[in-house]
Amino acid sequence: MMTTTELTLAVLALLLTPGPTNSLMLLAGAERGLAAALRLIPAELAGYLLTVVPLTLIGQRVLAAWPGLALAVALAAAVWVAVLAVRLWRLPAVAAHTSVSAGALFLTTALNPKALIFGLVLLPSPDRLAGNVTLFAALVVAVAILWAGLGAALRGQGLRQPRALFVLRRLGSVFLAAMSVLLVLRGVSA
Repeated sequence: MMTTTELTLAVLALLLTPGPTNSLMLLAGAERGLAAALRLIPAELAGYLLTVVPLTLIGQRVLAAWPGLALAVALAAAVWVAVLAVRLWRLPAVAAHTSVSAGALFLTTALNPKALIFGLVLLPSPDRLAGNVTLFAALVVAVAILWAGLGAALRGQGLRQPRALFVLRRLGSVFLAAMSVLLVLRGVSA
């Protein structure tokens, strides 16, 4: 069993790693500014908790009973991330709305492969479940603020211009497409 310090460092290391959820928070910060992007944090937290808590409680038993379920979840995540990549790519240079919605962030986070690692590997400890989930939730909020803040800082460096946001969206789309391919490859090789 990990100490609280070890758990904190492990969760932070994984949460800070760039991925679909962090990419969307970065983009939200760049498009909306920090204050508006912070309103998306409840959607991110809810997405993680929707996946992590049940996995923490019964995930090992379910995967032992249905081994193909892990592949199905990985492929569903890959398809969703690919859909996001296409949507982001298709946005015009000057979008009438922001590209990151609370619903998209929620679903992206719920399907985020990191949630599987949190729920199946890092957090399961029946005697410390409440404390672990509370710590996890606090770290999710802190890291979301960091990614949104980074996006807002980029916005302050000239990314408020329509062309710069268009390029950032395109880069985000390419990154998400690469993540989708990686998810498929990992899912198939598992």
